[in-house]
Amino acid sequence: MNEANYALHGDVAVVLIDNPPVNGLGHAQREEMAAHLDRAWADPAVRAIVVAGAGKLFCGGADIKAFNTPASRAEPSSRTLVKRIEASAKPVVAAIHGHALGLGLEFAMGCHYRFAQRGARLGLPEVKLGLLPGGGGTQRLPRLVGVEAAARIIISGAPVDADEALKLGLVDEVTDRDLLAAAIEFARRMAARAEHPVVSRRQATPPPDAQWFERQRAALARSHRGQPAPLECLACLEASVSKPFDEGMAFERERFDVLVNGIESKALRHLFMAERAAARITDLPAGTPVSPVTRVAIVGAGTMGGGIAMGFASAGIPVTLIESRQEALDRGLATIARNYAGTVAKGRLTQAEADARFTRITPTLELADAADAELVIEAIFEDMDAKKDLFGRLDALCKPGAILATNTSRLDVNQIARSTSRPASVIGLHFFSPAHVMRLLEVVRGAATAPGVLATCMAVGRQIGKLPVLVGVCDGFVGNRMVAQYAREAEFLLEEGATPAQVDGALQRFGLAMGRFAMSDLAGLDISWASRKRAAATRPAHLRYSKVADRLCELGRFGQKAGAGFYRYEAGSRTPLPDPVVQQVIEDCARESGIERRTISDEEIVERCIYALINEGARVLADGIAQRASDIDLIYVNGYGFPAWRGGPMFYADTIGLDRVHARICEFHRQHGEFWAPAPLLERLARAGKTFARPD
Repeated sequence: MNEANYALHGDVAVVLIDNPPVNGLGHAQREEMAAHLDRAWADPAVRAIVVAGAGKLFCGGADIKAFNTPASRAEPSSRTLVKRIEASAKPVVAAIHGHALGLGLEFAMGCHYRFAQRGARLGLPEVKLGLLPGGGGTQRLPRLVGVEAAARIIISGAPVDADEALKLGLVDEVTDRDLLAAAIEFARRMAARAEHPVVSRRQATPPPDAQWFERQRAALARSHRGQPAPLECLACLEASVSKPFDEGMAFERERFDVLVNGIESKALRHLFMAERAAARITDLPAGTPVSPVTRVAIVGAGTMGGGIAMGFASAGIPVTLIESRQEALDRGLATIARNYAGTVAKGRLTQAEADARFTRITPTLELADAADAELVIEAIFEDMDAKKDLFGRLDALCKPGAILATNTSRLDVNQIARSTSRPASVIGLHFFSPAHVMRLLEVVRGAATAPGVLATCMAVGRQIGKLPVLVGVCDGFVGNRMVAQYAREAEFLLEEGATPAQVDGALQRFGLAMGRFAMSDLAGLDISWASRKRAAATRPAHLRYSKVADRLCELGRFGQKAGAGFYRYEAGSRTPLPDPVVQQVIEDCARESGIERRTISDEEIVERCIYALINEGARVLADGIAQRASDIDLIYVNGYGFPAWRGGPMFYADTIGLDRVHARICEFHRQHGEFWAPAPLLERLARAGKTFARPD
């Protein structure tokens, strides 16, 4: 037990939660807190107790790694501590600064009083991990703020600030002063009271409308398909007004146990831990220095370049945006201005904030204006010769130590690096479109990329609010290399008998944000067409190749921007509509290839598309293009719309069982040929009874 976490301030005892980095309430911390509380209760000189957080926050919640282990239930539990606090004759005050989240807020609600520093954030984010608050949050919060406000907080998982918490009744007082000194004074005042409030003895305020819960259930079933946690949260909130407190607590525990043992929560917790793992680069020397990046230059003001510029400007980093033609520069700036205006209109930014961000972007037609930047990002069109020429010119004018990055989505970063005299300073930074919105950033390490360059780019990615994931060099890196296999099977399925709407519908019901063909229309069919034309000369003649997408492009059907692609689009609408022209193209291509069309089930569509991802993911891992399977899952959830509640393709494979996945792939191999040769890593793990998460 750490004696430094207990201190007397006259007649007030202060107990610190001290478990960096987030003061998680693990078993050891609960044991220590129980001992310190016992000490304060036994000391006749102590009239009141303040519980505070050490460091930068009060408490970030439970120890997620302990879920599904005996430690999560070991006594004293948070519920046990709260029961003892509620029975205390001495007031217990939660002094909240920074964050009080999850179990941290549940513990605070079990104290007699909550005293917060202005700017503190309070929330119950468990739903984001596929869970519900399991420490009494669904029963105490509606007793403090009413069911409707509690539902907003719990079902969204979004925190409220201290001032809003005060208005809602979640905290008793807010201070601008030194938190601990002010909380001690507050505790002394409360000690003079004969009785202290106990939240569990209050009545929860129900919604005024008797049909409110029914309407909320219907809305959540539509908006959170495949995700049980929001509905379970609502059920527990309903229990807070329909059951006595103890029965409501028992119901909350029962529903929490169902969720914590469910696949959805395990998938979301897998992704939570995967984000932390992605920051660790296994072979990066400890203490590798990170260079400061105070100015960025971006070459290319198109869709990608403009979005990347917004990302840096929004993070407070000045940007030089470079184009070769005034018309293109003006068009790029207009798009940026329009994007910021849209954000202001939605209430997500003030006009002053948008103006400040826009003014951080300096437009220019002079490549030489990149000379003072610590990081230069190329965002021109996907042509190797053009990129090599540009990097040669940047090499000549940029200052020593400047990082030269390419935003290519699939080209060879090593070739680009060799066009300079400083290959160690060259790296790939593959942003995803729209770059000012999408979190994912593939950080592509070249063969010569220096450790410091890599460490700096990972850090800069986090600084601008992205999720940087390390990948290696190959055609398409991780994301686009894998999606090519997914796309191949989707297009083969069209020739074999499916329609674009059937394929997309099956994939959306599986949980994908968009189907394969609607996504293609959104991205633009001409982009992948250009790539296929470049690869045509080296495409093996004996392998099956679908010409459907090529034929559509030859007809000028480039997707939404052309009003037609795999679907047709009415003027001003993004709604995909089936088109008989497309069906005729599909049937013509099938006939020319000698393919007999048949009825295809939704189950086969999902297996063919998703298992193709999994099989290629296993090859990506074996080739060392990704560090770990969870990195692949992050890329697919954050960059390609894979449902988070399924955990990503590799985690999904683990939940199905690699033996079953391997057996089905072997069946596809027999039916459809060498595209479906099982990846050796998948075969080895399946035969050994292992998983991608635990391959050893």
